[in-house]
Amino acid sequence: MLRIWSPGESFTRREWLRVGSVGLGGLALPHLAAAAPKAGRAKSVILFGLLGGPSQHDTWDPKPNAPVEVRGPFGTIATKTPGLRIGELMPLTAQLTDKIAVLRAVATDDNAHSSSGYQMLTGIPHQPKNSESATPKPPNNWPCAGGLVRYLKPATGGLPSAVAIPEHMWNDGNFPWPGQDAGILGRKFDPWLIHCDPSSPKFKIDALAPPDDVPPLRVDDRRGLLAQIDHHLDATRSSGAFDRFEASTRKAFELVSSGAARAAFDLHREPEKVRESYGRNRFAQSCLLARRLVEAGVSLVQVNWTRIANLANQGGWDSHSQHNQSAKSFLMPMMDRAFSALVSDLDSRGLLDETLVVWFGEFGRTPRFNGAGGRDHWGHVFSLAMAGGGIRGGTVYGSSDKNGAYPADGRVQACDLIATMFHCLGYSPDTEIRDTEGRPLSLTRGTPIRSICT
Repeated sequence: MLRIWSPGESFTRREWLRVGSVGLGGLALPHLAAAAPKAGRAKSVILFGLLGGPSQHDTWDPKPNAPVEVRGPFGTIATKTPGLRIGELMPLTAQLTDKIAVLRAVATDDNAHSSSGYQMLTGIPHQPKNSESATPKPPNNWPCAGGLVRYLKPATGGLPSAVAIPEHMWNDGNFPWPGQDAGILGRKFDPWLIHCDPSSPKFKIDALAPPDDVPPLRVDDRRGLLAQIDHHLDATRSSGAFDRFEASTRKAFELVSSGAARAAFDLHREPEKVRESYGRNRFAQSCLLARRLVEAGVSLVQVNWTRIANLANQGGWDSHSQHNQSAKSFLMPMMDRAFSALVSDLDSRGLLDETLVVWFGEFGRTPRFNGAGGRDHWGHVFSLAMAGGGIRGGTVYGSSDKNGAYPADGRVQACDLIATMFHCLGYSPDTEIRDTEGRPLSLTRGTPIRSICT
């Protein structure tokens, strides 16, 4: 068990190695065989994940001329891009479309959260499709985008190159979706999963989650993780014990002790005005934390929408009932505020040109409402958006049919999305990766959407 020590105890060489190379997901051992990237506009990616499936009709692809049972009660709004109209519940985002590319014909042809989610996260269709409550296991073990990034890009600044916050993706019963780890690349390349609530006044990192087969760091109830680490770093330095460690151990120690890494999680350093601009909920403050993490050198941060107790559909986008009420009262306002704040904040800091932001869900919603006033799962066509590093803003790619039910042109598969992301990072689809058996594989099976790229 890897744990935080109490006063008087000391770290052994083995324990320091576990902290540096396993407990933090392999930070001390960057993959030396990874291909060097070509010049790409983006240095980092933030995945803005609206889990549960946002409706294309309310967001990027409204159908004002469709029957009311298709279009719903909401109208459209003009945007900063001439001729582009989006859902009226996105007024803040509408002022930023000159920085955004909209994809209106994304499809997985999969109507299950976990299996369609696997496809969106990896670019590979789940076997079989439409498998609800699927769990991570072969043959569905292609690495997620974060795992690929960790394989390709070594850690910098004391942090891993890929992080997921504020929790993992799961179905009812806490069935974790497949496609959230490094899969066939090996567990040491798993993204660093951090369960947290950055909106809490007492925000601290309660657990750093390595692979399932490695015990996570546990936090004493009386003291925060960072305070405990600080105490033992000081004690170890003063004791001289650190000098006895070999080079790899010292590297592990440096990664854990990095002041810059620990500072990245300190949201109290942010002005109140900035924190308020995102919104004071868990997802929104996680988006702000994502910005701080990319500033600190993390190459990919995935922010997962979390459920909210006492709200319809558990406060998520899986709106099988009360769809319109949920969209208007909390879902769309929270999303619009957080997304627009993230893009604007990155832009004002000069970071947007080198940070790719991907707005996505695992699928869309049905063109027609069900008997409970909800929209059900729909993977046959949905929308997503990309902004920032390597993306040509003010563009729309693809279209759906008159009811937003199927692609009309410009169909995009999940593998094309993954390929576009890595193209923006400077990697071609045929970049070689190797699995744990040493077998060579191509980075992605998709084709970059070059018409939306700079």
